[in-house]
Amino acid sequence: MTIPFVHANGAAIPAIGLGTWAARDEDCIQAVSWALEAGYRHIDTAAAYENEHAVGQALRASGLPRSDLFVTTKVWYTDIADGSLQKSAEASLRRLGLDHVDLLLIHWPNQAIPLRDSMRALCDAKRKGLTRHIGVSNFPVALLEEAVAVADEPLVANQCEYQPRLDQSKVLEACRRHGLAFTSYSPIGRGELLGEPAIRRIAEQHGRTPAQIVLRWHVQQPGVIAIPKSANRRRIAENIALFDFALSDEEMAAISSLARPDGRMIDPAWAPRWDAVA
Repeated sequence: MTIPFVHANGAAIPAIGLGTWAARDEDCIQAVSWALEAGYRHIDTAAAYENEHAVGQALRASGLPRSDLFVTTKVWYTDIADGSLQKSAEASLRRLGLDHVDLLLIHWPNQAIPLRDSMRALCDAKRKGLTRHIGVSNFPVALLEEAVAVADEPLVANQCEYQPRLDQSKVLEACRRHGLAFTSYSPIGRGELLGEPAIRRIAEQHGRTPAQIVLRWHVQQPGVIAIPKSANRRRIAENIALFDFALSDEEMAAISSLARPDGRMIDPAWAPRWDAVA
């Protein structure tokens, strides 16, 4: 299976990846192992997920060359001051058992820490060789514009919640304007979208699952990457089987038309700035 890449400011990022939020210990090792067996080469984790050690175990057990893998991790918003960010990245590498990651993200913005200082630290982490590429997560348009302006290394991605009920057109436009990829987490809306009549109808027409239709909608948009999370072997395999069919313009528009003002599904207790990302 050949997975296409999204090219962004010098980075080549696989268009589909495995999200690992809430996966721990043996469950995480198993999910990542199944994903790698199914053809995934993009694995997303974070310091806050407390599963980097498990992700690293699965990566090593796979026997795949490091050059074949694209590993993303994130620095939690309390640790993004200059000095703290670099230490957090180094700790992530120790837990992962890697000498670098492919993409290091600031997990959430933090109003208490000047963005210029955080971006200086993030760029320094790249120059130190801790990561090949850098980016941000959960940055609304204004903060993304500021981050791009103050960074002296290219940003390659902004990872945000995105699914058909959530209109992220403004953030998408900003990412494209600056050459960044947009990485969608919770891309199928935690399963709540799968009963939508329009999605089910399109799935029946293509002989695909509703989840595959929603994920195809993501990766068919220019510059968009999806990182669905699953611990089910069959669904993990289904979620990457997206590149032997395409949606029509009419089908893409029908799915996009599901956007609504209350489309966000992320749990506010998890997200320190959850209401800012739009």
